[in-house]
Amino acid sequence: MSSTPHPACPVTVPLCLLAPGVQAEIFKLGGKDAINHRLRELGFCEAAKVKKISGRTTVMCEVCGTKLAISHELAQLIHVQPVAAMAGVR
Repeated sequence: MSSTPHPACPVTVPLCLLAPGVQAEIFKLGGKDAINHRLRELGFCEAAKVKKISGRTTVMCEVCGTKLAISHELAQLIHVQPVAAMAGVR
């Protein structure tokens, strides 16, 4: 059995667990409709590139060319696929 992820099963992590400085692609939003709508208004859309800058209780990140600080709770709802993990899938 291969340990390489299958393209249909991408490796995703919550944005809050991403290491600082790592760029990722947003895979899905896991909140309720109203929260997901607001996150999309802020630029956290599926397939958008996001970079975590720092943070644990408040997560500082860059999305759509804008630096934003969001709560740890919101960052838990944003599931991302690190760019390095995506390189092996393509």
